[in-house]
Amino acid sequence: MPEASPPTYTQRELLRRLSAMAWKHRSGCLTLIAQQSSLVLLSLAGLGGIGLGIDYVRHVLEHTDTAPGFPFGWQPPTSWKPMQVLAVLSAWVFGVAMLRAWLSYRAALTNSRLGQGRIVVGLRSEVYAKMQRLSFRFFDANTTGPLINRVTGDTQAVRLFLDGVVVQSVNTLLAFAFYLVCLLRIHPGLTLACLLPLPFVWLTVIIFSGWLRRDYNANRDLVDKLVLTFEELMRGISIVKAFALEPWATQRFDEANDAVRVQKRGIFFKLSLLHPLVGLLNHLSMAVLLGYGGWLAIQGRIPLGTGLVVFAGVLQQLAAQVNAIAGIADNLQQTLAGAQRVFEIIDTQPEVRDAPNAASLNRARGELAFENVSFAFKENNTVLHDINFAVKSGERIAIVGPTGAGKSALIHLIPRFYDPDAGCVRLDGRDLCEWKLEDVRKQVGLVFQESFLFSASVAANIAFGKPDATREQIERAARLAAAHEFIERLPQGYDSLVQENGSNFSGGQRQRLALARALILDPAILILDDPTAAVDTETEAEILRALDSAMKGRTCFLIAHRLGAVKYADRIVVLDQGRIVATGTHEELSAREGYYRDALLAQSVG
Repeated sequence: MPEASPPTYTQRELLRRLSAMAWKHRSGCLTLIAQQSSLVLLSLAGLGGIGLGIDYVRHVLEHTDTAPGFPFGWQPPTSWKPMQVLAVLSAWVFGVAMLRAWLSYRAALTNSRLGQGRIVVGLRSEVYAKMQRLSFRFFDANTTGPLINRVTGDTQAVRLFLDGVVVQSVNTLLAFAFYLVCLLRIHPGLTLACLLPLPFVWLTVIIFSGWLRRDYNANRDLVDKLVLTFEELMRGISIVKAFALEPWATQRFDEANDAVRVQKRGIFFKLSLLHPLVGLLNHLSMAVLLGYGGWLAIQGRIPLGTGLVVFAGVLQQLAAQVNAIAGIADNLQQTLAGAQRVFEIIDTQPEVRDAPNAASLNRARGELAFENVSFAFKENNTVLHDINFAVKSGERIAIVGPTGAGKSALIHLIPRFYDPDAGCVRLDGRDLCEWKLEDVRKQVGLVFQESFLFSASVAANIAFGKPDATREQIERAARLAAAHEFIERLPQGYDSLVQENGSNFSGGQRQRLALARALILDPAILILDDPTAAVDTETEAEILRALDSAMKGRTCFLIAHRLGAVKYADRIVVLDQGRIVATGTHEELSAREGYYRDALLAQSVG
């Protein structure tokens, strides 16, 4: 059955999930909030010191009778000269500035550790671990490039929710409250007059926020296409160069890249409008302050330093918090766009999974039976129809047929890469679904037509499925795969490094290393998916000799287009258009009209 469609989420659901994630990191969030709130209080203390200094200078110059009030009830001794008082105030302002600098450094460290050290790394690991559990059908529907983008870019976007939305929102709210209280204490009427533009700021942010959400979703899709285009062009670089089509490849990449640029430019355009609009509305407050606040100062209703000057400084800080709202809205929309794509992976249920009461399987006998099996990779596109045949333990089965006959689909049902849509596959008399999935796959050794090798040592590649294998076990598997001799001739032998995807080995050598990797598990069932298709005749003969040794004592399935390998089979199953059209030995099918004899004659195989 097809993999379930990706889940969709409302904005409320995404916010609930993101809030639950933030709650897990509440300790770090609270630390960061406390640090940034302290920075707000210190900024007020610094402004207060500056305002007090201005009022004190005015008091000295104008010889007024009433000296400005100093904090905490402290008054400078009457014997002090004005420069001594100003020196204390200067030390106070500089000391506050130093403390703010140190606290800013600590807050930056906390933010970095919280965002990059905990959230991003943890979320990437969670997404990758979930991808490892998803079925092959998920990867059929999702190409590599967009998946890479989700693990890297989208997890970064989700991180923004914690430090760019939650922490920033709380800090903005607290700072706004601190500054508002400070303004109200200086002059309530002036405060209310200066805050008149605030509702218009909120309305502007809400409107732009809705636009940005749609834009960020579209941008993610375009970036996926860009990554996919780049990946495809890199994988096909040899074809591009062979046909001298580098200009075409460059143009194709540039088109995908330019689509991202044009769409991103639309986002920047909206943001470039949002911030000036918010700034303009904030400057209305400053205009009110200059007119109304200046009149109050001239009338002597508020002091110049601790009144008008401090009010202006605090109002600017409050305006900065209002401006921060636009940044929070932008971060929120980026987060929601990324969260949708990250949670889609986390919440997708694998098609192939253990049944609730699945049984353990230590060592299979290797008896297999296909009973009325039908299967489709996609809905309404059945590739196997009513397949019925049984395989004895230790029997060698060759599966042949034209391209698209369903050969690979058939063998992919054995390790449960997919489950059949109808009927069942039995292992040792029980439906495969009744055994634990991990145990089933440990019974099956696989060698594909294109053998992927990891960038590690030869020994590590052979021992991939059995990391605790001894060197003796690794060499034994290599000997069975006829790989030991060429490995010994390498500069560092088994410790020689394999370059990316085994590019420093020939096709035949890669296939024998892949065979050794399968054999080290000592599997009860060995599946060979056309392992000689991409090698020359001489290399094919070497691989076939290795296969003859490797297949002994195991139930084996061999897919072959070049029929030289089928002579090792006990029985041959011929598939055509997803149906079994013939079965028999090499001699029986050679004497019978049909695909097998026609293929033998075409390939001149006796």
